[in-house]
Amino acid sequence: MTERKKLGLPALFAKVAAGDPITMLTCYDYSTAYLQEQAGIDIVLVGDSLGMTMLGFDGTLPVTMDDMIRHAAAVRRGSPNAWLVGDMPYMSYQASVESAIRNAGRFMAEAGCDSVKLEGGVEMLPQVRGIVGAGSPVMGHLGLTPQSVSALGGFRVQGKDAGQARKIIDDARALEDAGAFAVLLELVPDRVCELITERARTSFIISLGSGPGAHGQLLIYHDMFGLYPRFKPRMAKVYADAGAVIRDGLDAYVREVRERIFPQPENYFGMADEAYEQLRRGIKSDT
Repeated sequence: MTERKKLGLPALFAKVAAGDPITMLTCYDYSTAYLQEQAGIDIVLVGDSLGMTMLGFDGTLPVTMDDMIRHAAAVRRGSPNAWLVGDMPYMSYQASVESAIRNAGRFMAEAGCDSVKLEGGVEMLPQVRGIVGAGSPVMGHLGLTPQSVSALGGFRVQGKDAGQARKIIDDARALEDAGAFAVLLELVPDRVCELITERARTSFIISLGSGPGAHGQLLIYHDMFGLYPRFKPRMAKVYADAGAVIRDGLDAYVREVRERIFPQPENYFGMADEAYEQLRRGIKSDT
């Protein structure tokens, strides 16, 4: 694609006003960020899911602020023009408003993020107000919130009954009123997502497995390319099985080395005969 301008909130809200869906993907490294920049992805999320996809943990709870800052800074270098969201890891904001403001500031100052994302509804309103008041834009996250997965009873759809759904709807409005510019809805029934999207006034709604009625869509990069070996979420669409391509390449490499097919002359560098003979004579004289 041709060089694009840096995306800001006015441009994102202009897309919403025009009815143009927002594209959003997770990203954790420079090389992938470069490809996403070339594809013109609107919002790039450096998610704490990197604990699973990049660091090999079973969940997101072990991820630290230092982990997030290192990866977010790399993504920023690869994608300078997308709107970059840093995902606040477990216990980087829950303990106090002060810690939330400080850690959100680290994302902005040290990694070059444009905003941060945090999980939770009305219980997190003081943190949202504090971070926004300190000058850092906030994206909320409702529905399946992985940092609270034990309390939610596992990785499952949230808001299937009317009471649960009403709480998510109320939380979304409360986050908007507290200053959140957007809310991510993860694994929420599609009609609940539509209701929240219809009611949004000063924020936009992103769907992760919550249907087509939101203002934009998010996928986990590793899911959409078959790169996470442990499982594929039901709501993920695999656009290309890059994992299979990589595995085939690795198998071919192992076979070619063992059969002495690799390397070929184009894969290494030689030395002029005269220089080589001079070298050999020098080695002989040493012995």
